[in-house]
Amino acid sequence: MDQPTKRERPVRAVDGRLPTPLYHQIYLVLRAKILDGTFGEDGRLPSEQELVRSFGVSRITAKRSLDELAAEGLVVRERGRGTRLRGPVPQAPVKASVEGLMENVLSMGLKTTVEHLVFEERPATEDVAGALDLPVGKPVQFAARVRRLGDEPIAYVETFVPQDIGRLYTKEELGQMPLLPLLESKGVEVSRTDQTITAALADGEMARLLDIEVGAALLRVARVVFNVDGRAVEQVTAYYRPDLYQYRMTLSRVPGEQANVWAPAA
Repeated sequence: MDQPTKRERPVRAVDGRLPTPLYHQIYLVLRAKILDGTFGEDGRLPSEQELVRSFGVSRITAKRSLDELAAEGLVVRERGRGTRLRGPVPQAPVKASVEGLMENVLSMGLKTTVEHLVFEERPATEDVAGALDLPVGKPVQFAARVRRLGDEPIAYVETFVPQDIGRLYTKEELGQMPLLPLLESKGVEVSRTDQTITAALADGEMARLLDIEVGAALLRVARVVFNVDGRAVEQVTAYYRPDLYQYRMTLSRVPGEQANVWAPAA
Protein backbone atom coordinates (compact mmCIF):
# COMPACT_ATOMS: atom_id res chain seq x y z
CA MET A 1 0.00 0.00 0.00
CA ASP A 2 1.20 3.52 -0.74
CA GLN A 3 2.62 5.40 2.25
CA PRO A 4 2.00 9.04 3.25
CA THR A 5 4.87 11.38 2.47
CA LYS A 6 4.55 13.24 5.80
CA ARG A 7 4.24 12.05 9.37
CA GLU A 8 0.53 12.71 9.52
CA ARG A 9 -2.39 10.41 10.22
CA PRO A 10 -4.33 9.86 6.96
CA VAL A 11 -8.11 9.61 6.86
CA ARG A 12 -9.48 6.06 6.84
CA ALA A 13 -11.34 6.39 3.57
CA VAL A 14 -9.31 3.99 1.42
CA ASP A 15 -8.08 0.47 2.00
CA GLY A 16 -5.28 -1.22 0.08
CA ARG A 17 -6.70 -4.65 0.95
CA LEU A 18 -9.76 -4.07 -1.23
CA PRO A 19 -9.77 -5.22 -4.88
CA THR A 20 -10.70 -1.70 -6.04
CA PRO A 21 -7.54 0.31 -6.84
CA LEU A 22 -6.68 3.09 -4.40
CA TYR A 23 -6.96 5.82 -7.02
CA HIS A 24 -10.50 4.71 -7.83
CA GLN A 25 -11.45 4.62 -4.14
CA ILE A 26 -10.32 8.24 -3.81
CA TYR A 27 -12.16 9.11 -7.01
CA LEU A 28 -15.38 7.68 -5.53
CA VAL A 29 -14.94 9.71 -2.33
CA LEU A 30 -14.32 12.94 -4.25
CA ARG A 31 -17.15 12.25 -6.69
CA ALA A 32 -19.59 11.79 -3.80
CA LYS A 33 -18.46 15.11 -2.33
CA ILE A 34 -18.99 16.82 -5.67
CA LEU A 35 -22.52 15.42 -5.96
CA ASP A 36 -23.52 16.43 -2.43
CA GLY A 37 -22.23 19.97 -2.96
CA THR A 38 -19.29 19.88 -0.56
CA PHE A 39 -17.07 21.90 -2.89
CA GLY A 40 -19.82 24.25 -4.05
CA GLU A 41 -20.44 25.46 -7.57
CA ASP A 42 -17.12 26.25 -9.31
CA GLY A 43 -15.36 25.21 -6.09
CA ARG A 44 -11.78 24.00 -5.93
CA LEU A 45 -10.84 20.46 -5.04
CA PRO A 46 -7.89 19.46 -2.83
CA SER A 47 -4.50 19.52 -4.53
CA GLU A 48 -2.55 16.36 -5.26
CA GLN A 49 -0.34 17.03 -2.24
CA GLU A 50 -3.36 17.52 0.00
CA LEU A 51 -4.77 14.20 -1.17
CA VAL A 52 -1.41 12.55 -0.46
CA ARG A 53 -1.57 13.78 3.14
CA SER A 54 -5.29 13.10 3.64
CA PHE A 55 -5.43 9.59 2.21
CA GLY A 56 -1.89 8.39 2.85
CA VAL A 57 -1.15 7.56 -0.78
CA SER A 58 1.52 8.38 -3.33
CA ARG A 59 1.49 11.45 -5.56
CA ILE A 60 0.89 9.23 -8.60
CA THR A 61 -2.21 7.70 -6.97
CA ALA A 62 -3.58 11.14 -6.03
CA LYS A 63 -2.97 12.44 -9.54
CA ARG A 64 -4.73 9.48 -11.14
CA SER A 65 -7.84 9.97 -8.99
CA LEU A 66 -8.13 13.61 -10.12
CA ASP A 67 -7.44 12.61 -13.72
CA GLU A 68 -10.35 10.15 -13.52
CA LEU A 69 -12.68 12.95 -12.38
CA ALA A 70 -11.44 15.07 -15.28
CA ALA A 71 -11.99 12.23 -17.75
CA GLU A 72 -15.61 12.02 -16.57
CA GLY A 73 -16.01 15.73 -17.22
CA LEU A 74 -16.67 16.67 -13.60
CA VAL A 75 -13.55 18.82 -13.11
CA VAL A 76 -11.01 20.88 -15.01
CA ARG A 77 -7.29 20.50 -14.25
CA GLU A 78 -4.95 23.39 -15.03
CA ARG A 79 -1.23 23.43 -14.43
CA GLY A 80 -0.39 25.88 -11.67
CA ARG A 81 -4.05 26.56 -10.87
CA GLY A 82 -5.18 23.23 -9.43
CA THR A 83 -8.42 21.35 -9.96
CA ARG A 84 -11.87 22.96 -9.97
CA LEU A 85 -15.41 21.92 -10.82
CA ARG A 86 -16.43 22.14 -14.45
CA GLY A 87 -19.55 24.33 -14.47
CA PRO A 88 -22.60 23.69 -12.27
CA VAL A 89 -22.65 20.84 -9.78
CA PRO A 90 -24.43 17.75 -11.23
CA GLN A 91 -28.06 17.33 -10.28
CA ALA A 92 -28.53 16.40 -6.62
CA PRO A 93 -30.10 13.05 -5.71
CA VAL A 94 -33.85 12.72 -5.42
CA LYS A 95 -34.59 12.40 -1.69
CA ALA A 96 -37.79 10.52 -0.95
CA SER A 97 -39.52 9.73 2.33
CA VAL A 98 -39.79 6.04 3.17
CA GLU A 99 -42.90 6.56 5.28
CA GLY A 100 -44.85 8.40 2.54
CA LEU A 101 -45.02 5.65 -0.09
CA MET A 102 -47.80 7.19 -2.18
CA GLU A 103 -46.29 10.67 -2.14
CA ASN A 104 -42.88 9.16 -2.86
CA VAL A 105 -44.04 7.40 -6.02
CA LEU A 106 -46.03 10.40 -7.22
CA SER A 107 -42.99 12.60 -6.71
CA MET A 108 -40.85 10.17 -8.68
CA GLY A 109 -43.36 10.30 -11.51
CA LEU A 110 -43.22 14.07 -11.69
CA LYS A 111 -39.44 14.24 -11.67
CA THR A 112 -38.53 11.30 -13.86
CA THR A 113 -39.23 9.78 -17.27
CA VAL A 114 -39.66 6.10 -18.06
CA GLU A 115 -38.14 3.87 -20.74
CA HIS A 116 -40.04 0.61 -21.25
CA LEU A 117 -37.98 -2.52 -21.82
CA VAL A 118 -40.63 -5.25 -21.47
CA PHE A 119 -44.45 -5.18 -21.20
CA GLU A 120 -46.05 -8.61 -21.52
CA GLU A 121 -47.96 -11.40 -19.83
CA ARG A 122 -45.94 -14.35 -18.57
CA PRO A 123 -46.42 -17.33 -16.21
CA ALA A 124 -45.86 -16.59 -12.52
CA THR A 125 -42.68 -18.09 -11.12
CA GLU A 126 -42.69 -19.67 -7.68
CA ASP A 127 -41.46 -16.44 -6.04
CA VAL A 128 -43.99 -14.24 -7.83
CA ALA A 129 -46.82 -16.70 -7.20
CA GLY A 130 -45.95 -16.76 -3.50
CA ALA A 131 -45.87 -12.97 -3.25
CA LEU A 132 -49.18 -12.49 -5.10
CA ASP A 133 -50.85 -15.60 -3.60
CA LEU A 134 -51.43 -17.17 -7.01
CA PRO A 135 -50.90 -20.67 -8.41
CA VAL A 136 -47.47 -21.20 -9.97
CA GLY A 137 -47.77 -20.68 -13.73
CA LYS A 138 -50.82 -18.41 -13.49
CA PRO A 139 -50.47 -15.58 -16.07
CA VAL A 140 -49.38 -12.22 -14.64
CA GLN A 141 -48.67 -8.87 -16.28
CA PHE A 142 -44.92 -8.15 -16.22
CA ALA A 143 -43.25 -4.81 -16.90
CA ALA A 144 -39.56 -3.89 -16.79
CA ARG A 145 -38.44 -0.32 -17.22
CA VAL A 146 -35.69 2.18 -16.54
CA ARG A 147 -36.51 5.49 -14.89
CA ARG A 148 -34.39 8.50 -15.76
CA LEU A 149 -33.66 11.73 -13.92
CA GLY A 150 -32.90 14.08 -16.79
CA ASP A 151 -30.46 12.15 -18.98
CA GLU A 152 -29.24 9.91 -16.14
CA PRO A 153 -30.74 6.44 -15.51
CA ILE A 154 -31.78 6.45 -11.86
CA ALA A 155 -33.53 3.10 -11.37
CA TYR A 156 -34.41 -0.25 -12.91
CA VAL A 157 -37.94 -1.38 -11.95
CA GLU A 158 -39.76 -4.70 -12.38
CA THR A 159 -43.46 -5.17 -11.57
CA PHE A 160 -45.76 -8.19 -11.52
CA VAL A 161 -49.53 -7.69 -11.38
CA PRO A 162 -52.33 -10.31 -11.41
CA GLN A 163 -53.62 -10.80 -14.95
CA ASP A 164 -57.13 -9.39 -14.37
CA ILE A 165 -55.71 -6.18 -12.87
CA GLY A 166 -52.88 -5.93 -15.40
CA ARG A 167 -55.41 -5.85 -18.23
CA LEU A 168 -56.94 -2.66 -16.81
CA TYR A 169 -54.15 -0.47 -18.22
CA THR A 170 -51.92 -0.20 -21.28
CA LYS A 171 -48.21 0.19 -21.83
CA GLU A 172 -48.81 3.78 -22.94
CA GLU A 173 -50.69 4.59 -19.71
CA LEU A 174 -47.89 3.07 -17.63
CA GLY A 175 -45.48 5.39 -19.39
CA GLN A 176 -47.52 8.41 -18.32
CA MET A 177 -47.77 7.78 -14.58
CA PRO A 178 -46.31 5.45 -11.91
CA LEU A 179 -48.11 2.13 -11.50
CA LEU A 180 -49.60 2.74 -8.06
CA PRO A 181 -51.61 5.88 -8.91
CA LEU A 182 -52.44 4.25 -12.25
CA LEU A 183 -54.02 1.30 -10.43
CA GLU A 184 -55.97 3.68 -8.22
CA SER A 185 -57.22 5.56 -11.27
CA LYS A 186 -58.61 2.22 -12.51
CA GLY A 187 -60.57 1.67 -9.29
CA VAL A 188 -58.07 -0.44 -7.33
CA GLU A 189 -58.26 0.65 -3.67
CA VAL A 190 -54.78 0.30 -2.21
CA SER A 191 -54.56 -0.16 1.55
CA ARG A 192 -51.04 -1.15 2.62
CA THR A 193 -47.67 -2.44 1.50
CA ASP A 194 -44.97 -4.73 2.86
CA GLN A 195 -41.60 -3.20 1.97
CA THR A 196 -38.00 -4.35 2.29
CA ILE A 197 -34.95 -2.16 1.69
CA THR A 198 -31.55 -3.74 1.28
CA ALA A 199 -28.31 -3.47 -0.70
CA ALA A 200 -27.44 -5.20 -3.96
CA LEU A 201 -24.56 -5.29 -6.45
CA ALA A 202 -24.98 -4.52 -10.13
CA ASP A 203 -24.53 -7.45 -12.50
CA GLY A 204 -23.49 -6.94 -16.11
CA GLU A 205 -27.00 -6.26 -17.44
CA MET A 206 -27.89 -3.92 -14.57
CA ALA A 207 -24.62 -2.06 -15.01
CA ARG A 208 -25.38 -1.54 -18.70
CA LEU A 209 -28.92 -0.31 -18.08
CA LEU A 210 -27.97 2.08 -15.28
CA ASP A 211 -24.67 3.23 -16.80
CA ILE A 212 -22.58 2.11 -13.81
CA GLU A 213 -19.74 -0.32 -13.20
CA VAL A 214 -20.28 -4.04 -12.67
CA GLY A 215 -20.32 -4.65 -8.91
CA ALA A 216 -21.42 -1.11 -8.06
CA ALA A 217 -23.66 -0.78 -5.00
CA LEU A 218 -27.41 -0.38 -5.53
CA LEU A 219 -30.35 0.30 -3.23
CA ARG A 220 -32.86 -2.56 -3.62
CA VAL A 221 -36.46 -1.82 -2.67
CA ALA A 222 -38.99 -4.67 -2.80
CA ARG A 223 -42.71 -4.16 -2.15
CA VAL A 224 -45.89 -6.18 -2.19
CA VAL A 225 -48.95 -3.90 -2.36
CA PHE A 226 -52.38 -4.98 -1.02
CA ASN A 227 -55.87 -3.65 -1.64
CA VAL A 228 -58.52 -2.97 1.00
CA ASP A 229 -59.64 -6.63 0.87
CA GLY A 230 -56.13 -7.84 1.65
CA ARG A 231 -55.46 -9.09 -1.88
CA ALA A 232 -51.92 -8.67 -3.26
CA VAL A 233 -52.29 -6.48 -6.35
CA GLU A 234 -48.66 -5.70 -7.18
CA GLN A 235 -45.15 -6.96 -6.57
CA VAL A 236 -42.44 -4.45 -7.41
CA THR A 237 -38.66 -4.62 -7.15
CA ALA A 238 -36.64 -1.51 -7.87
CA TYR A 239 -32.88 -1.06 -8.02
CA TYR A 240 -31.80 2.55 -7.43
CA ARG A 241 -28.46 4.23 -8.00
CA PRO A 242 -27.58 5.58 -4.52
CA ASP A 243 -25.72 8.55 -6.05
CA LEU A 244 -29.00 9.72 -7.59
CA TYR A 245 -31.66 8.46 -5.17
CA GLN A 246 -31.80 8.48 -1.38
CA TYR A 247 -34.39 7.43 1.17
CA ARG A 248 -35.12 9.66 4.14
CA MET A 249 -36.91 8.67 7.34
CA THR A 250 -37.86 10.90 10.29
CA LEU A 251 -37.85 9.05 13.62
CA SER A 252 -39.18 10.03 17.04
CA ARG A 253 -37.95 8.84 20.43
CA VAL A 254 -40.81 7.02 22.19
CA PRO A 255 -41.07 5.03 25.45
CA GLY A 256 -40.73 1.27 25.12
CA GLU A 257 -41.48 -1.57 27.51
CA GLN A 258 -37.87 -1.92 28.62
CA ALA A 259 -36.19 1.13 27.07
CA ASN A 260 -36.89 4.13 24.89
CA VAL A 261 -36.89 3.27 21.18
CA TRP A 262 -36.92 5.02 17.78
CA ALA A 263 -40.19 4.92 15.83
CA PRO A 264 -41.32 6.52 12.54
CA ALA A 265 -42.70 9.99 13.18
CA ALA A 266 -46.40 10.53 12.63
